Amino acid sequence: MDAMNTLTDPAGLHALLVQPFADYGFMRRALLATLALVLTAAPLGCLLVLRRMSLVGEAIAHALLPGAAVGHALAGLTLWAMAAGGLVAAALVATVAGLASRHTTQHEDAGFSAFYLIALAAGVLLMARGGGGPDLLHLLFGSVLAVDATALIALAALSSLMLLALAVGWRVLVYDSLDAAFLRGGPGAGAARWGHALLLALLVLHLVGALQALGALMAIGQLMLPALAARFWSRSLPGMVLGAWAIGALAGVGGLLLSFHAELPSGPAIVCLAGLAYVGSLLFGRVDGVWRWRMAAQSATVAVRP
Repeated sequence: MDAMNTLTDPAGLHALLVQPFADYGFMRRALLATLALVLTAAPLGCLLVLRRMSLVGEAIAHALLPGAAVGHALAGLTLWAMAAGGLVAAALVATVAGLASRHTTQHEDAGFSAFYLIALAAGVLLMARGGGGPDLLHLLFGSVLAVDATALIALAALSSLMLLALAVGWRVLVYDSLDAAFLRGGPGAGAARWGHALLLALLVLHLVGALQALGALMAIGQLMLPALAARFWSRSLPGMVLGAWAIGALAGVGGLLLSFHAELPSGPAIVCLAGLAYVGSLLFGRVDGVWRWRMAAQSATVAVRP
């Protein structure tokens, strides 16, 4: 009854949805950081879905750990040190996995799987050897509520640069995702090569930016789940990107509010809400959702009956 009264009372709704952001600076910074990540996560996640490269994103996210652990050992729990170390480690894993797939018969996703497992284990061992139990949890799960003004400015600048790079290379990235054979077989072969490299570079940069806010384990959920959910609502890439933006933003805001009111970890709360959106889209999405598919199958069965 109290919950119903809160939802129907304007003052209660204000206290539930607006007041945490109006009264607390750390909530406003967390909100801006989350929305900045969503801006780049939506198009990148949709491109990865189209390319069937979801595992590659997870691999790079885990590959950040050893580099971030080295940065932590050298300079402590500072954003720039861990970001620089994570960037080097993730770029190294992406490069080595790409070379392995290019010069052997092994597929790229298999190479990423192998190297990300090695990187994840190495990162955990490095942090454990340094006695960094709480810091290891920070790297794995992040703390968006602890984002300060300096980290927020850096994240906003990184997201702006990534959006500019996406705008410049968007046509090549889309062509390479939808019809890679056509692009690579014609005069656009060179563009296809740098387009794939651009996608991996942007993915690494996004996950490095998300490292402090969401951690290595949660960042991939915020990247992929909204894009996977949006796939059930639109057949076009622009529609998918807009849907992923909307789902990611709603999950971010809702996760922060859930974290604030229920005293839960913010990163897992955001990813759980994105996961609920994915499950709902899987069941009721208008593009190949389970309910739609069953209704179509039943209609087809009725139509063929004598």
